[in-house]
Amino acid sequence: MMRQFDRCEGAKSGLARRFLAGALLALGLMAPGMARAAESAAVTSPRVTATLLSGRDSVAPGERFHVALVQKLAPHWHTYWRNPGDSGEPTQIHWTLPAGARAGEIAWPAPRAIRVDPLVNFGFEGTVLLPVEITVPAEAKPGETFSLKAEATWLVCEKICIPEEGSFSLDLPVAGASRTDAAAQQRIDAALAALPKPAGFRGKLTADGDGLALALPGLPADASDLRFFPFSDTLIDHAADQPATIGKAARLLLARSGGFKLEKPEVAGVLTFNEGGEARALVLTADADPALLAGEAGPGTAASPPAAVRIPVPAQGADLTLLAALAFALAGGLILNLMPCVLPVLFIKALGFAQTAHRSRAETREQGLLFLCGVLLAFLVLAGAVIALGALGSSVGWGFQLQSPPLVIALAVVMVLIGLNLIGAFEIGGSVVGVGDGLASRGGRLGAFMTGMLAVVVATPCTAPFMGAAMGYAVTQPPAVALSVFMALALGFALPVAALSFAPGLLRLLPKPGRWMLVLKQAFAFPMFATAIWLIWVASVQTGPQGVLAALVAVLAAGFVVWLVGVTRGSLTRRVFGTALSVLVVIGAGWFALENAVPGANTEARAGAVEAWSPERVAALQAEGKPVFVNFTAAWCITCLANERVALSRQEVKDAFARLGVTYLKGDWTNRDSRIARALAEQGRAGVPLYLFYPGARDAAPEVLPQLLTPDTVIAAAERAAGRDGKTAANRP
Repeated sequence: MMRQFDRCEGAKSGLARRFLAGALLALGLMAPGMARAAESAAVTSPRVTATLLSGRDSVAPGERFHVALVQKLAPHWHTYWRNPGDSGEPTQIHWTLPAGARAGEIAWPAPRAIRVDPLVNFGFEGTVLLPVEITVPAEAKPGETFSLKAEATWLVCEKICIPEEGSFSLDLPVAGASRTDAAAQQRIDAALAALPKPAGFRGKLTADGDGLALALPGLPADASDLRFFPFSDTLIDHAADQPATIGKAARLLLARSGGFKLEKPEVAGVLTFNEGGEARALVLTADADPALLAGEAGPGTAASPPAAVRIPVPAQGADLTLLAALAFALAGGLILNLMPCVLPVLFIKALGFAQTAHRSRAETREQGLLFLCGVLLAFLVLAGAVIALGALGSSVGWGFQLQSPPLVIALAVVMVLIGLNLIGAFEIGGSVVGVGDGLASRGGRLGAFMTGMLAVVVATPCTAPFMGAAMGYAVTQPPAVALSVFMALALGFALPVAALSFAPGLLRLLPKPGRWMLVLKQAFAFPMFATAIWLIWVASVQTGPQGVLAALVAVLAAGFVVWLVGVTRGSLTRRVFGTALSVLVVIGAGWFALENAVPGANTEARAGAVEAWSPERVAALQAEGKPVFVNFTAAWCITCLANERVALSRQEVKDAFARLGVTYLKGDWTNRDSRIARALAEQGRAGVPLYLFYPGARDAAPEVLPQLLTPDTVIAAAERAAGRDGKTAANRP
C-alpha cells in the first residue's frame, strides 16, 4: 500500500494519500495491541504469545476457509503434539460459533522429539501454527457478522510445566464474495503445505524379540534420520532410540511401551526423515501382526523378562533396604489392627475365642492358625493382583480394588449379609444359637478362615504408619521381593490374633459362654451395617446417584435370595426351583450393577479455597513463590477422612493457611487416576494418604508429612514451607 503511495509523485491526490497513510501508520504505532481484522488480539505470557489468525478479511455464505492458532514460544520452551510423549498435554481448542457453522479438528504439524531427561516429549518449539478448517453456514446473509470465538488451553514446558489458556475472537463480515488477507493466507498456506503427507505405502508392524519392527517398503533409498511418532501413547517407549535399516528392506526397530496395548489391526502415526537434505514427514499406516493384537509375543520371539511392578522409581525411599522394608511392613501390619476399618471384624474373632476359651486349648489354637491362614491367603491374592497389574503397566497400589465401583458394591452386599447373619436372619454353617454347645466343628474352622480373609478386605481402606514406605518400596521391586514385603505385612496383621490363641491364660479371663454372647453377636451386626452404608456412599462419590441405585438393587437382590433359599427348603423340586430363581436374580442384579456402577468424574464438592491437584498447578504456584499443600486422598480411605476431620478441617489450620498464603490442592484418587498414581510412586508411596508441603520456591522438593496428622503438625509444616521458622523444608520418608 505504501509503495503505491510512493509512486504518485507531484499530484495533490498523491500528497493527500501520503498524509493519510502516515496518519494510519502513526495510529497503528500508537495502538500496537489493537487487533487487525484477520488476527485476534494477542494473549501473552513470558513464555508464549498466542493469536488466532484468519486467512479471510470477510467470508461468503457456505465457504470453507482456514484459521490457525499461532503460538510463538520463548527459547527452550515447548508445547505438545496430539500424542505428547512421556509427559504433557496437547493443545485443545473449544469453539463458540454461529448456528450452522462448523470447526474441524486441529491439523497437526509434524512434531519433534524433545528430550527432557530422562523423558522424551513430542511437541513444538519456536513458532507453530495449528490450522483448523471453518465452514460458514450457507444460511449466512451478506451484511451479517460471522463471529469466531475460541477458548484454547495449552501446556508450555521447559524444566517445569505451566498450564496456560487464552480467549480469542474474530468478527468477519459476511459478503457476497470473500476477501482474502494475502499475508495471513500465505502463512496459513505455508503451514498447510508443511503438514505430513500421505505415505503412499503401508508399513508392517511385527514383534522383534522384546521390541517391535516397523517395515517401510516404500521408503526413499537416501532417507536418513528416521523417527516414528505414533498417534497412540501405548505403543512404544517414547524415550528409546529407533535404530533404522535403510534399503530394500527398510525398517525401524522400536522399543515396546511398558503399558503396551494394541486394540486395532493397524497402527498410524507420523514418520519423519531427511531426503536429500530436506525434512519430510509422512502420515503412515501400518498393518499389525495379529499376534500383537492378541497380546502374544509371536512365534520365535523371546519372552519379556520379569518386570518391576511399577516403572517410576520413587524419589524418596530409594535407599530403603529389603530388611528395612520387611521391618516397616511387619510394624505397619501390627498397627493396622488398631485402625477403625478392622475393629468390627476383630470383634467377631474375639467372639469366636470366647466360645472356645473354656473348652479345648487345641481348638482355640486351631482357630488362631486358621485365621492366620485366611490372612495370608488374602494378602497373597492382593499381592498377586498388584504384581500382575503392575507388570501389565497399570498404576495400582494399596486399596486399589476399592477404585472399582462394582467391587465396592459387592463388598457392601457382603457386609449386609454378614450383619443379617449376626442378628439371626439366617445362619451359615452350624448354629450359634445354642451358645453353650458352640459351633459345629466344620463350621467353626471355615468361619475362622473366612474371618481372616474378611479382615484383610476391610483393612484396605486404612493405612497405618510405616505401611506407606513399605508398600512404596514393594511396588517398585521384582515380583519375588514385592511378595515378601506383602507377606511381612500379613504376618504383622495376623500376629496379635494368632498369638492370643496361644495364650490360654488371657483367654480364660473372659466370662463363660452365656446369653451375653448372643446379645454381643447381634450387636456386632450394626458396625457391619455401618460399613455397608459407608461403602454405598463411596460408590456414590465414584459414580453419582446411579451407583447408589445399583448398590441398593444389589442389596435388595441379596436379601431376596437369602429369603428364597430359606422358604424353598424341603423337597428336591423346591430346592431346584429356589436355586434356579436365585441364580437368575443374582445374574440380573449383577448385570444392573455393572451397567450403572460406571466410574465418572469425582463429584466431591471443593470447599473453601481447595483446588484440584495437578503437577502443572504445583509448578505454577511455586514459580509465583507460593507455598503449596497437597492432599492425596480418596473417599474410600478411612485414614484420609479421619485426618481431614481431625486436622485439615480445623479452623486453626485454615487460619494458618490463610495467614501464610498456602494454597491447598487436593488429589482425589477415589477413581483410578494414572497421574496421581505416578505422583505417589515418585514419593515412594503405593497408596493414600500422602501429604506434601512444597516451599514457595521454583523446583524446591516437598516435605512429606506423617500419615497420621494433628493440627500442630500441619501448622508447623506450613510455617516451614512459608519460611517463617527459618528452616528449610526437607524430604522425609
